[in-house]
Amino acid sequence: MPETTVETTFRTITGTQEVSGGAAHKNEAANGLRHIAALSMSKIADGLIDPKLVLSWLVTALGAPAVYAGALVPLREAGALLPQIALAGWVQGMAQRKWAWVIGAAGQGLCAGLIVLVALTLSGAAAGLAIGAALGALALFRAVCSVSYKDILGKTVGQTRRGAVTGMAGSASSIGVLAFAALLMTGVLQERGAIVAAIGLAAVLWASGALVFSSLKEEPSAAEGGLTASFDVLKDNPVLWRFIIVRGLLVSTALAPPYFVVLSGEEGGTLGALGALVLASAAASLLSSYVWGRMSDRSSRRVLIWAGVSGSGAIGMGLVLAQLGFAQTVWAMPLSLFVLMIAYHGVRQGRSTYLVDIAPEDRRAAYAAVANTVIGMLLLVAGIAGGGAALLGPQASLVLFAVMAVTAAVVARGLPEAEDG
Repeated sequence: MPETTVETTFRTITGTQEVSGGAAHKNEAANGLRHIAALSMSKIADGLIDPKLVLSWLVTALGAPAVYAGALVPLREAGALLPQIALAGWVQGMAQRKWAWVIGAAGQGLCAGLIVLVALTLSGAAAGLAIGAALGALALFRAVCSVSYKDILGKTVGQTRRGAVTGMAGSASSIGVLAFAALLMTGVLQERGAIVAAIGLAAVLWASGALVFSSLKEEPSAAEGGLTASFDVLKDNPVLWRFIIVRGLLVSTALAPPYFVVLSGEEGGTLGALGALVLASAAASLLSSYVWGRMSDRSSRRVLIWAGVSGSGAIGMGLVLAQLGFAQTVWAMPLSLFVLMIAYHGVRQGRSTYLVDIAPEDRRAAYAAVANTVIGMLLLVAGIAGGGAALLGPQASLVLFAVMAVTAAVVARGLPEAEDG
């Protein structure tokens, strides 16, 4: 039977000679392209509404006290992780778990729309409080997507093709975010209304992603109820424990970027400065996500090791350049940040692929929920530790994060190869 265009495209993206078999079924090629499309739209929306950049600028522009801007990142990150242990039971009880992701994406779109409404009608502390509340709700819907996605990916795409699918989505979405960053840096998007419009576009993209994902062909699963959504999965499970420790240490790659901005002397008050960070992140994702994804299909364990080493190296490079007096040059901190973000995207690809591949088919949602809940706790601890170290200067925080990253690489060496099974 002749190969369809969809099958040819999917085979080219994944570099495989087969488009079905094993954990994947006859609809794998079409499903893989749906994953790429929906995930790309979701990732672009993430870039357009980035709390550490866009929302922080918007809250400040609306006249809210600085405390509101400072609370946005931990609110979104921890808020998207901590609820997952409770949500996994609900997901496990669904026959077609794609609907959990659809609800999560649509909900994020709704919350983004609420942020637009707030920006158009409120100011000062009221705006900061309302945007914080909307972001908290968005984080909850994000948790729904996160806890369900790995299970859905495992059901609909074969084991040696999952990294390529998520990596391609990361690279494809980066093009849109790069365009947004360019507009920020060139001054085209200097007016508050343009930023509000960008957030409105994020709402549309999340809604569109939900629509695409709803057409996924997913075989019904047995309803497992909430029993697997507990910390019981950690009992007599040294591999999952070690993975959680590795991932917890690797949160350093996510927490370090703001300290590069501090070293560079930027105060974060202009959209041009914020655009440089968006550009670094998007460019790193564009150049590395697909490559990291393909590498994860071969050995996600090695990706975690290499990401830890490169993340520590990037932080060390930034510290050395700062010590030599280059911190406020036009190239030093952006270059260090770019390398760090490449490592960060390696962490994202490696951890996602590894967890899906080590989890039993009927417990993927539970594994993801428990891991993410523990990581949410560790993220708060690491954030507080980094903030405490910052009292001694940004260099102290970066030294802490560099040590965490290289320790993660060492601990990851003891992980078994997930792709051998």
